[in-house]
Amino acid sequence: MTWLDRLTGKATEDAEIAEDRSMSTAAAETLTHDDTVPTPEQAAPASPAPEAETSAPESPEAQMQTALEAAQRGDYEAALAIWEPLAREGNGRAQNNIGACFIDGLGVDPNLELAREWLELAAEAGDPVGRRNLATLCLKGEGGPRDLERALELYRLAATDGDAPAQDRLSRLLFEGEVPPADPQEARRWAQAAADQGVASAMTRLGLMIHLAIVDGQETEHDESVAAQWWRRAAEAGDADGQALLGAAHHLGVGVPRDRVAAMAWLLRARTGGSPLADRFFDAVHATLSPEEEAAAERRATSSNEAATGEAQPA
Repeated sequence: MTWLDRLTGKATEDAEIAEDRSMSTAAAETLTHDDTVPTPEQAAPASPAPEAETSAPESPEAQMQTALEAAQRGDYEAALAIWEPLAREGNGRAQNNIGACFIDGLGVDPNLELAREWLELAAEAGDPVGRRNLATLCLKGEGGPRDLERALELYRLAATDGDAPAQDRLSRLLFEGEVPPADPQEARRWAQAAADQGVASAMTRLGLMIHLAIVDGQETEHDESVAAQWWRRAAEAGDADGQALLGAAHHLGVGVPRDRVAAMAWLLRARTGGSPLADRFFDAVHATLSPEEEAAAERRATSSNEAATGEAQPA
């Protein structure tokens, strides 16, 4: 029996990795579950063939690094061959990686049922990425019944362990009330945590939370310039909604100087990035521009060497 037979329980399956990265959005939203599929621990790995000379085995950490390097160069079969025995020994990150691989069919055929099996094991082993990925399945109702309470629990566990994408997703759920009830204070705390780790979407949300609190008269610690600073950081990191909000801020002079050209440049970038927020302000800003200003905004928006404000960027 090959490692692939042991991995799947009965047939070849597919894979995507998530070593120190989250699985892709498409992968996270396509899982199903079938209780008839054998659990991953039901088959023991075959004993390796004896070698003429023995050498000190690689540490699990070294093996994980070797597997990650194989996956990064596209050799998922080699990566899975390393992860499989580690996963059966209880390595949560290896279990997560196998589960994530089964989602998009990297190195194996897609098998969403087995993806759920492996992510369950990863979550039980305490792997933050495994918990976050499993939370996504519970939230979407894919790979099993929809379970919003468990999704929140898993996101909180991963967030508490410092997983930045989990912090960001938990903040969004609590802010938008997708998993009732909404909790603005906890949402802001997790947005801050994720933003501090460089998550651009969390920066955008944090700026919006500060802005809304100021508008409601609940914010006494910060002014609008702090909200605009977070939008700028998000915008410069490429978040389209952050670009739209920064453009709106320049249009209205909220926390930043009024600047029609900068406003249009950021809104153009936001539109290109697919932000629906850009359309709320686009026509109003466009109507204020002269042909020369419009051309200048387009140059800024398409420049790879300058931010939309025209400021030079660090090399």
